[in-house]
Amino acid sequence: MKQENTAFDQVLRAAPDEFLKSWLDEVSGSGGASSSTAQHDARELLGALQDAVTSDADLTQADGPAWARTRSVLAALSQSRAAQGASAGDTSQFVMAIKKPLFTGLQKLLAGDPKVAFDAAWTASTLVDKLAQFTVTTYQRTREEVINRQQQELLELSTPVVKLWEGVLAVPMIGTLDSSRTQLVMESLLTRIVETGSELAIIDITGVPTVDTLVAQHLLKTVTAIRLMGADCIISGIRPQIAQTIVHLGIDLQGITTKASLADALSLAMKKAGWTISRNKA
Repeated sequence: MKQENTAFDQVLRAAPDEFLKSWLDEVSGSGGASSSTAQHDARELLGALQDAVTSDADLTQADGPAWARTRSVLAALSQSRAAQGASAGDTSQFVMAIKKPLFTGLQKLLAGDPKVAFDAAWTASTLVDKLAQFTVTTYQRTREEVINRQQQELLELSTPVVKLWEGVLAVPMIGTLDSSRTQLVMESLLTRIVETGSELAIIDITGVPTVDTLVAQHLLKTVTAIRLMGADCIISGIRPQIAQTIVHLGIDLQGITTKASLADALSLAMKKAGWTISRNKA
């Protein structure tokens, strides 16, 4: 085993309980939570570090095969704390707190050779910094995955395909239309058209705050896709302000049936489908 690895191994194994206590005291003192979970995480990470050190791993790197278990422990720690709502700073600080007991142990062990002690402390600092950076990176990736999943779920919830009547589907649009959302609408609507055999689809844009050239292009693409499936489409929710905007922008909606409200669109759709509704006289 390399001399540096031997020194680290002796520090980590000399008094593991004292080492863990000093580490967790540092975590608690810096605002972290010293709990049973923290103790479990600390023991897991300490064991992984011991395995890496005794395998003669390069202490200046943390991305080699010898550090695989350490990275796995850090990844699990980051994912768990991200799910619990802990901040990236607190998660990183938990790892950084190991510096104090590590530095103290190296100073005592190498007190007779200041240069070797300094080099070992520098190596320890570099290693812990890299482990902490890996923790933050994993934490951020986990949070991004959670956010992306939530965004996808919100998109699906905000673009439901509703069966209004036999052969008539409707998609109430709420919020701003963009490429990804338009793609989701098309996929959901076309799938439901095939499943239900519907011949009419209503796209209601009452909840769309503004209509610009880009939004109009997205709507036209959706209408084209619906027609290619053998169905027809009605766009409802054309308020006066939106009608003026469409005219000013020179957007061509010729050939597309539009209505001011969803009720008007449903009435027209039922007439096209051959349905007649009458009110019973009281």
